[in-house]
Amino acid sequence: MDLSQTLEIVTRSDAGMVRSHNEDAVFVNPALGLVVLADGMGGYNAGEVASGMATALLGSELEKIFARQAPSKSDAGEGARVHGAIESEIARANGAIYQAAQSQPQYAGMGTTLVMAMLYDNMMTVAHIGDSRLYRLRGEEFQQITRDHSLLQEQIDGGMITPEQARHSQNKNLVTRALGIDPTVEAEIHDYEVRPGDLYLLCSDGLNDMIEDDEIAMTLSALSANLALCATQLVQMANDNGGRDNVSVILVRVVQAFPAATQWWARFLAWLK
Repeated sequence: MDLSQTLEIVTRSDAGMVRSHNEDAVFVNPALGLVVLADGMGGYNAGEVASGMATALLGSELEKIFARQAPSKSDAGEGARVHGAIESEIARANGAIYQAAQSQPQYAGMGTTLVMAMLYDNMMTVAHIGDSRLYRLRGEEFQQITRDHSLLQEQIDGGMITPEQARHSQNKNLVTRALGIDPTVEAEIHDYEVRPGDLYLLCSDGLNDMIEDDEIAMTLSALSANLALCATQLVQMANDNGGRDNVSVILVRVVQAFPAATQWWARFLAWLK
């Protein structure tokens, strides 16, 4: 199923006002409903190598897998197939980044966060590692869907600090999981129902560290009719507030429902042949 007429997708990525180069990377395939965002970390240029490897490897391999057979929730065990494919390709990307970091001194210690979504059959499978986020605007309700893998989030969960104190912490960039840092990594993967009119935002922390969530929500609501302008405005707001980090956004609007073909119809066509 080609989702390019069903999903409207826009991306923006900017180095920001302080960094000399951009260590974020994005990948989108509107026809397949696949979006990937990574925020690299490491020495000079190493972060962008890690994020570039993550998006390129995941994008190309998942394209191959799901171009052959588009997923459908009506298939028994299909959720497990989608999760399994994503887990497998994340593990493969993690291994490739880790090996590059181990074998080439200029890449030592490099890694990347990851947030990605696969939309199919009125569903969305989300995988993430680190503190890059996915938000959803549904009607007037704005919600952070992912939960950061970070020291700050652990401190909030443990009652050690409040969310407001976390906003002003010096430990914002300390993630507890990242792709490519260790030989293995566990991605957090969940499924969500998708509705027509939903607007999804994937972003690196260069956005949400510079802009409060309520400002992000107001911008999405006010400019949702023009996603290109909305994405540009979000990046501009982050830069206007200091732009201390690279900032990347992917916006995905669900234009209409996208149910997969029913299985009985497929079986009927097969029987006719």
